[in-house]
Amino acid sequence: MTACEAGEDMTSDRHIEHAQMFRALHLGPDLFVMPNCWDVGSAQMLAGFGAKAIATASAGLAGTMGLSDGGVGREPALAHARAVVEAVNVPVSADLENGYADSPQSVAETVRMAIDTGLAGCSIEDKLHGSAQFYDAGLAEERIAAAVEATKGADRPFTLTARADGYLGGGYDLEEAISRALSFARLGANVIFVPGIPEGEALTRLCAESSVPVSHLTGIDAPGQPVAQLAALGVKRVSTGPMLFRTAMGAAAEAVQTLLDTGDVRTLVAKPGWSDAAQAMRSGQKAAS
Repeated sequence: MTACEAGEDMTSDRHIEHAQMFRALHLGPDLFVMPNCWDVGSAQMLAGFGAKAIATASAGLAGTMGLSDGGVGREPALAHARAVVEAVNVPVSADLENGYADSPQSVAETVRMAIDTGLAGCSIEDKLHGSAQFYDAGLAEERIAAAVEATKGADRPFTLTARADGYLGGGYDLEEAISRALSFARLGANVIFVPGIPEGEALTRLCAESSVPVSHLTGIDAPGQPVAQLAALGVKRVSTGPMLFRTAMGAAAEAVQTLLDTGDVRTLVAKPGWSDAAQAMRSGQKAAS
């Protein structure tokens, strides 16, 4: 065996281990938090702070490229995902929007490409890419069924999250959002996700009626339920979406606006916690193989 082949085998083994770890987190008794990164450095910081798994965020990635959410295509998104996977030693799931395709066959191709990057999982939503429109229920189901089928060819338990985004995006009502998500679960999705679902009776119902773990996006409605309360409602996974990216950008915007408007250089003093973030970034870096 050549050194290159040995390195590939070690990489494959690590991908399998992370995929198994990620699936186990969903099947365990406890809720886990999966924060979303926006670049390699933030991914390493999150891993260094002890995140058991991390995810990419489409809006965060788009923001680093000067684009609106929905402005990034499949190849850049997958290249970003691969870079994050190779930079940290925790499982990584990718926000792949609508799979960057309309047809079920093309969505399946995107999922297979995602598996090849070494990701432990990905999410697929029912919104047209870069649009405010949503697929009808029948096509949305066909797309998730095709994505599920694509995961069956993997050498590891690739975790597919199916998203019903229409409630948050104004495409359909809460009842349809819940109905779609539960249908995605019946079709074989490993996790379901309704962004923006109210953190009360609706979320409790979704968790109770779902045959698979439920992921929840926190930070949309401030202040939101504490993680312990979300666990009590039945949530298995909590993500942050673009909220950490927006927090970081908000702090930078406040500092630079003050500097430009008033000339007060004190705004450039590093925020408390910067040194902790820098240390976490270093400790979250994947050791060289």
